[in-house]
Parts: sequence; structure tokens; C-alpha cells
Amino acid sequence: MGAFFVRATVPGKLQGTANYAGAVNRAQRVAGPVALVVAALAAVIAALAFGGASAPLALSDPGPVVRWGLPLTKLVVDLSSAGMIGALVLSIFALSAKRPEFDRALDVAAASAAVMAVASGVVTVLSFSDATGTRLAATEAFSNQFMQFVSSIALGQAWGITTLAAAATTVLCFAVRNQTALVFVALLATGSLVPIALQGHAAGTSGHNLAITSLGLHIVGAAVWIGGLLTLVLLRNTLGGDRLPTVLARYSSLALICFIVVAFSGFLNAQLRIGTWANLLTPYGLLVIGKVTVLIILGLFGVLQRRWLIARLRTSAGRGPFWALVAAELAFMGVASGIAAALARTATPVQQVPIGTTPAEILTGQPLPPPETLRTLLFGANVDPIWLLVAAFGIVFYVAGVLRLRRRGDAWPLGRTISWIVGMLVLAYITSGGIAVYVDYLFSAHMTMHMALMMVVPLLLVPGAPVTLAARAIAKRTDGSRGGREWILLAVHSKIAGILANPFIAALLFVGSLWVFYYSPLFRWATENHLGHEWMTVHFLITGYLFVQSLIGIDPVPFRLAYPFRLVLLLGTMVVHAFFGLTIMTASGLFLADWFGAMGRTWGATPMHDQYVAGGIAWSIGELPTLVLAIIVALQWSRSDARETKRKDRASDRTGNADVAEYNAMLQRMAERDSSRR
Repeated sequence: MGAFFVRATVPGKLQGTANYAGAVNRAQRVAGPVALVVAALAAVIAALAFGGASAPLALSDPGPVVRWGLPLTKLVVDLSSAGMIGALVLSIFALSAKRPEFDRALDVAAASAAVMAVASGVVTVLSFSDATGTRLAATEAFSNQFMQFVSSIALGQAWGITTLAAAATTVLCFAVRNQTALVFVALLATGSLVPIALQGHAAGTSGHNLAITSLGLHIVGAAVWIGGLLTLVLLRNTLGGDRLPTVLARYSSLALICFIVVAFSGFLNAQLRIGTWANLLTPYGLLVIGKVTVLIILGLFGVLQRRWLIARLRTSAGRGPFWALVAAELAFMGVASGIAAALARTATPVQQVPIGTTPAEILTGQPLPPPETLRTLLFGANVDPIWLLVAAFGIVFYVAGVLRLRRRGDAWPLGRTISWIVGMLVLAYITSGGIAVYVDYLFSAHMTMHMALMMVVPLLLVPGAPVTLAARAIAKRTDGSRGGREWILLAVHSKIAGILANPFIAALLFVGSLWVFYYSPLFRWATENHLGHEWMTVHFLITGYLFVQSLIGIDPVPFRLAYPFRLVLLLGTMVVHAFFGLTIMTASGLFLADWFGAMGRTWGATPMHDQYVAGGIAWSIGELPTLVLAIIVALQWSRSDARETKRKDRASDRTGNADVAEYNAMLQRMAERDSSRR
């Protein structure tokens, strides 16, 4: 009887313990997402009431449903987009395609994208009601006006595009399981946020370009940061105890980058909309202070996570504190998201003044800068946060790679490091310094930026050999996931890269893009549209890098010309480049006359003479780096010959001059044959 009692009760205890453990596990798994949503809702409601954004409008009030519903549904869009993008980025960078965690993360991305698509559709309707002051109604007139809003008005079109992009991402997350193809799915998902940034707080006002760029960076950085941590929570059972510390460490690296991006872009946005220290005491300013405070707390969470928790997670003692910390961190992320959603509806202390009536303000959205002088060129600034961050991260990651090599006893030439750092600093100046102040107003400034991006910056970056450094410094992964090293090498060794790196293709892109760009609508698009300007920067930087890499690059490429043919190719591109500059100098008409000729400038050269100067810049700045390239190719050729001579000398010494003896014997045999014929 006693034995039966033991046999009957022990399984019951085990089952009860298992049920209790399962309940605790489920509670810990849902605690984080619930904390995120509840904190976000509480924060947005409180911030709306505090900032006055929920108060009825004196004229054309759309009603309380719209006043409260619009920021709340936008908050749902923000959180669901975070889940979508964060899960995709984590799949691409941190998770193994060979494990169930990969498919589970894509399921999270698909579900988040579906929620985002529905929420974006609701936002579209509420935005129409808010913009027109029309109360929601199920009438034919409301429907007709709404369709016109979506098809003809920029705000309606933006939210329509976002809705369609989210819906397409939902389908692709179910259909695509290839890691490389997922990169393009992630780009589509990230691109769904671009229309939101374009229609941000300062749309159509002075400072719009900086506002939308910083806002876009802020939204994307926050999405990866919040969504990545949320995905980790939802993958808890799939990851398991041994796998979690590894994935968490990778996420922490992403989170650190996102923290920097969010903090920097948030500062730029706040500076535009607050203006003075006194305005920090306004409702908008106090909400910004609250958001900054939450950001600092989240930064402390990140420090705690990286320095203490990851190591403890490798023991069972650290798992309980980890999930409690994650729930608290997600709660603070929810508070930050709620405040951000309310800030978008709160009146700013600096009045968002519509674009002025001067020609320059109508065309560019900014007043004319001061006259171009050496001082303004050296010390002026027109910040492009994207390229400032690219330059800063480029320097930091490169130096970190060099230091890692040296810690393990490997050498890395100092000249390469200096060349890379100087190249990144030049990139930062060209895109955000004095030249950038005048790029929208003077064709000569535009051409200077263009030539520097194509010729000067690549000439400094290519000798830095970043691919070689990455292959040596970044740890190789063996679990089926792809980190920085794997993605870089995959891109470099891809078929597309092999085609683009071909010297003849690179030269064709280098010189051909000049003519295609300036003699097609691309020039107007890049001049009038901020997205076009960013595309131009990327395009000319890449084409210049490919061309210089094909001539003097240290990093491996599939095919490289012999040194004499490199000089011939360089000479040919130099001739075409010079002809391009002369064509602009001798042009009888003005490029983009309704832009450069309509600025209303009263200082500097006339638009036609400035265009002549631009042609001279295309010729001179294009030819001087080409001459430097020719000298470098000649020096590399000379060193290559010297190395080949030394190699042959060493081989001869090892064989006791057997090759010389064989050569002399051959000459002797030839002489004997000639003697026998006489």
C-alpha cells in the first residue's frame, strides 16, 4: 500500500510541478509584449492629454473618435512595424536558417506586417477625416472624397503606399525562406516607413530635408531596436537556454547601433522643433524631456544587458532576472513609443513656418545662403545625418577591426588606416560641410560634390582594403547564421559583384553615368527631390569605388587587368572625362534653367558663368585624381616587376643557378647547330 502510494503520488507531484513551470513560462513569455502595449497605450493617452493634442478644435473638428483614434492607430502602426522590421533584421543577422528559430521569426514578421497593413488602412481613413475636418460617416459623399484623398493628395498617397507595402511584406514573409532574398524583403519592409517620414511633422516647411531624413533614421532605428527585443521574447521557447546568450549578444550589437542612431536623429529633430532652451518648458518640450529620460534609462538597460546579463544567462541563475529585465525594458520602450506618437500630434514651440515666397524658398524650401566665401566653404554646414553616421560608423568599425588584429598579434599597415579615416572624413565634409550648403543653388557646388564623390573619396577609401580587413577581423560563424563577415564576402563574391567589378564594366559605369545622369531626367530628380539626392550620392560613390578598385585595389576581385592595360583604360576614361567637362563648358544653354537660373541670386557668378565653372571643375577635379591614379598604377607596376625579379632570384639561388646553366646550355646547343651547318 505504501509502495502504491508512492507510485501514485510522485507522478502527480511531477505533473503539478510541470504545470506550474509551464504557467510561469507562459507568464514570462507574454509579460514583455503585454508590458510594451500597456505602457505604450498609457503613455500616449497621458501625453495627448498633457500636450493638448486631444482637445477639440475650434474649427472643423473631426470629433473625438478621430482626435483620439488617429494617434492610437498610429501607435499600432509603429509597434507592428517594429515587430515586422525587427524580426526580419534579426533573421538576417542573428538567427540560423538551419534552426526552427528562423521560421518562427519570419512568422512573427508576417503577423506584425499583417497588423501593420490593417492599422495603416485605418490611419488612412482617420487621416482623411482629420485633414478635412470631416466626421466619419458611411455615406457616398464621404467615400468619394476619401478616394480622391488617396489618389490625389500626398498624405493619402503616402499612407496608401505604406498599406500596400505592409500587405506585400506579409505575403513575402510567408513565401520567402532564402536568407539572401530576405534582404530585399527587409528593404521593402523598411521602405514602407519612408512615406511616413516624408509626411512627418515638418512636411512642407523650412528645414524639411533635415527633418525627414532624421525622422526616417529615428523611425527605422527604433523599429529594429524594439522589434528585435520583442522577437527575442516571442522566440524564447524556440531558442532554448544554450542558444539564447549567443543570439542576445548579436542583438545587443544591433541595439547599440540603434541607440546611437535614435539618440542622434532625435537630437536633430528636437533641435528643429524646440529651437531654444526656454522652449523646453512648453508642453512639447517637457514631452521631449520625458522621452530623453526614457532613452537614457533604455541605454542603461543596454549596458546592464551587455556587461552582466549575457554572462549570467549561461547559467540557469540568470534566466529569471533576464526575463524580468526584458519585461521592464519593453515597458520603457512602450513609454517612449507612446510619447513619440503623442509628439507627432502636439503643437511645436517653434512654429512650423510654411515655405516662403522668395524664388529660392519656393524651389528648395530654404532661404538663400550667404555669399560663397572661403570661410563659408570651410566652416559652413548643411547636415546630412545619413552620411555623418556612415562616416562615423565606418571609422569606428574599421579602427575596431585593426585593434582586434593587433590584440591577436597580426599586423595591419598604418597607411591603410590613415587613408580610410581621411576618406571617411572627406565624405562627411562633402555631404554635410560647406560644399553641401551651396549644392542646391550653384551648379559649380553640385559638380564639386559629384566629382569628389566619384574621384576623391574612393581614391582614399580603396587603399584602406576594407574587405580584407573584415575577412580577417570579424569572427567567422559556424551555426548557419550570417554575420558581417559572411554578408560582406557573399556580396563581394556574388555574380553581380563579379560583373560590376570587371574593369571594363566599371569604366563604362564610371564615364557612362556622367552622360546619362546630366542628359536625362535623373539630374532634375536628384536636384529637386531629396530622395533623388541621396540616390545620387550612393550611385556616384559606388561607381567611383568600383572604378578605382579595378585599378589600384588591394581587396581581391575576380579579374584584374595587367598593368599596361590598366594605364590604357585609365587614359581612355581620362579622355572621355575631359570631353564631358568641355561639353558643359561650351554648352550654349543652361542646365535646369528653371532651377539654377531662377534662384534669384544677387551674389556670385551668373548662372551661365557658374555652369562654365562647373564644367571646368568636372575637367580639373576629374583629371587631377586620374593623374594620381596613373602614378599609383605605375608605382604598383614597378613594385610588381621588382617582386617578380626577386622571386626569380630566390628560385635561382635555391636551385644553384640551374636555370642559368640550362639557359647557357641551350645557347651552346644552338651555337653548335649553327657551326655544323657551315
